[in-house]
Amino acid sequence: MPEFKNKVAIVTGGARGIGRAIVEALAQRGCDIAFNYSKSHDVALELEKAIKAKGVRCKAECVDIKDLEDVKEWIAQVKEDFGRIDILVNNAGIVIDKPLMMMSREDWDQVLDTNLNGMFNAAKACIVTFMKQKSGDIVNISSVSGVIGLPGQTNYSSSKGGMNAFTKALAKEVARYGIRVNAVAPGFIETEILSHFTEEQKKEIAGRVPLQRIGTPRDVANCVVFLLSKGAHYMTGQIVQVDGGLAMR
Repeated sequence: MPEFKNKVAIVTGGARGIGRAIVEALAQRGCDIAFNYSKSHDVALELEKAIKAKGVRCKAECVDIKDLEDVKEWIAQVKEDFGRIDILVNNAGIVIDKPLMMMSREDWDQVLDTNLNGMFNAAKACIVTFMKQKSGDIVNISSVSGVIGLPGQTNYSSSKGGMNAFTKALAKEVARYGIRVNAVAPGFIETEILSHFTEEQKKEIAGRVPLQRIGTPRDVANCVVFLLSKGAHYMTGQIVQVDGGLAMR
């Protein structure tokens, strides 16, 4: 039997990049999936169709992760349609990189509102269900930027550092209900964020990584799958770095 058969996962920001890889990896293991997207309508519907072809249920929905009421309504509908919720993966996030001296308040607010408040909204909407059923797994997609800080990313680093602290605090708060909360902190990953980089720039980036390569979305998805598996049932409150050793330097 597939490892996650009869389980239902919510993945925020699931249409592209790391989120898409997570959706595909969970579906491959028998998990039913609900994911949201903001702008990638055609891409999201194509993914929904592909996931259903794997023999599991899947529903893509355009939901503003920044709006608590929209998120609560979406997750309530997922529970009604699928009958249960077992997993939440908080993946939705944006990057607006600028030196602080050039960063507007809007640049700051957009990143914090999406990355940090969006995670709060989804977790808030799921947590009572998890507490009532005395089970549930949450995995937050953080970043090594929230561990070591990166120049030009004071907003992004702050949002991901907050996510790491949120992960540890909530893990302690809900452990007695059988709920686990962990985070994955990727380093440089081959997603749209790096699409505007030249091959020479990518080579330079890879040179900073001890394993001498840029990671893939599947590298991150594999770690998420592990944290949700029975093999990680004694892990909670952990920030697992999937960065090729980048944060060691």
